[in-house]
Amino acid sequence: MTGMRWTRRDFLRASGATGVLVAAGLPACSRTGGGGGDPLADARRNGYVQAGIAGEAPYGFTDASGHVTGEAPEVARAVFRGLGVGEVRATQVDFNQLIPALNAAKFSVVAAGMFITPQRCRNAAFSIPDYIAPTSFLVPKGNPAGVRRFEDVTAKKLTVAVLSGAVEKDYAQRLGVPPAQLQVFDTQDALLQAVLNGRVYCAALTNISLNDLVRKNPAAPVEVTPGFTPVIGGKPEVQAGAFVFRPGDTALRDAFNGGLKQLHDSGEWLRIVAPFGFTKDNLPPPEVTTEKLCSGS
Repeated sequence: MTGMRWTRRDFLRASGATGVLVAAGLPACSRTGGGGGDPLADARRNGYVQAGIAGEAPYGFTDASGHVTGEAPEVARAVFRGLGVGEVRATQVDFNQLIPALNAAKFSVVAAGMFITPQRCRNAAFSIPDYIAPTSFLVPKGNPAGVRRFEDVTAKKLTVAVLSGAVEKDYAQRLGVPPAQLQVFDTQDALLQAVLNGRVYCAALTNISLNDLVRKNPAAPVEVTPGFTPVIGGKPEVQAGAFVFRPGDTALRDAFNGGLKQLHDSGEWLRIVAPFGFTKDNLPPPEVTTEKLCSGS
């Protein structure tokens, strides 16, 4: 994720298959049959569906061999296979262009682990929640200060690092972390270095992203605290990722929802996503619904 201009962490700044999953450029005239047709029937007839990704690990990215992978593409591959679609072709665009390109019919689904927010729900239709991403802290090995919540940072007079434009900065401020105890960085690698060199005690981000960062830096003497959901003003701040469809493509979205729920219920979802650092704790509980997240309730 280092060097990416846009990630899911930046949402405050703006509002597969049995075959090979292939990354492609964004052709100016590419269409996916979104002009009033049936995209699922089209995908079955053509043998593939076009998906949008943002090139962000571990959610949806192209690996060193040129293969598109990640949590969302692999889950999409499994769902579409069950729907009779043999291939998922991936188009990579900047994160902030995913919904505009979707609505311009450049692809039929966004498979980038995008968080469900009321702002986004006004412009697109989300699947049922695919996963939840609790907040965690990156701390020195052993977590000697015992930090588990933002309130601990304030009470113990520690300094916490957050990403620029990320929701964790907003959480920290709303939960009363003083400005002098809050430092902002531009990349995940910078968060790691700040903890390692003692510039900050801890860094706040989703547990999925921090676990991925630790996996990529196995020699670093750090660990990730258990995930939690910040409660601000009596309201849990739930972050849930999902797949995204055009508002009019209800048949495609409903069919996809059925397949995704089957993966969740059968345990197959966990097998698919475990290599990317997701665990059973990232499964959305029944009370976390798209309708509630879209309404902000």
